[in-house]
Amino acid sequence: MLHCPLASRLARMAVALAITGLGAGVALRTLHSSDHQDTPEVELSPRMDVNDVYAFPGSGTDRIVLVMTTSSPITPAQSAGAAFDPDLLYQIKIDNDDDAVEDLVIQATFNGSTAAGQTVELRGPVAPDLTGMRTTLVDVEPAVTGAINTTLGSSGGIQVFAGVRDDPFFLDLEQFFCIIPDRRPATGPLSGACTTGVSNGFRPAGQAVDYLAGYNTLAIVIELPESMLTAGGTSKLGIWGTISR
Repeated sequence: MLHCPLASRLARMAVALAITGLGAGVALRTLHSSDHQDTPEVELSPRMDVNDVYAFPGSGTDRIVLVMTTSSPITPAQSAGAAFDPDLLYQIKIDNDDDAVEDLVIQATFNGSTAAGQTVELRGPVAPDLTGMRTTLVDVEPAVTGAINTTLGSSGGIQVFAGVRDDPFFLDLEQFFCIIPDRRPATGPLSGACTTGVSNGFRPAGQAVDYLAGYNTLAIVIELPESMLTAGGTSKLGIWGTISR
């Protein structure tokens, strides 16, 4: 999935997905956008910034992977010490009856303020106590717990990885700044003329540039059976992520 950290002014990204039957996999239907560092508030609090939300088929025909990323970009020097905020509630929300209101939530919380020794607690999928803009930690025992930067859980049930991952960003960035000039930096190599040296200004196919090469993000990666998300609803899912205090 292509993500554009400079193009969106949305506070979160919603993905509507169609699962055509148990084990049939996931088809992308509607993509509203992704979000990276769009306001001064998240520039000052990067761990509150929802970067991207992904959903795609898992390791088996009846499994699905959900991913939410935050805190991008993390430099190589910062990666070893990168940690989630223990005072925040990280959530992936699931609508399975097509009314744009979450029916299930998967909640991640963290213990410890530094990467060394930090642990994750994953709750859900479970019906939320509050919906919409209101939020609270659900009163259930964690389904999975353990250290960050480690694969946790069961390959037949819920598996979780929370930690540092590469954050690729492929875009014809020079031409993006020509299309949206108010986002162009005032100085540096991307502040210049709107051209990449070819007749139409755009890079030729196959010459994409990863502008975040070498940079990382914090990712919460969850794989679980599709039936845990579709039970009691339909085969069509709406999935989005939030971060809140």
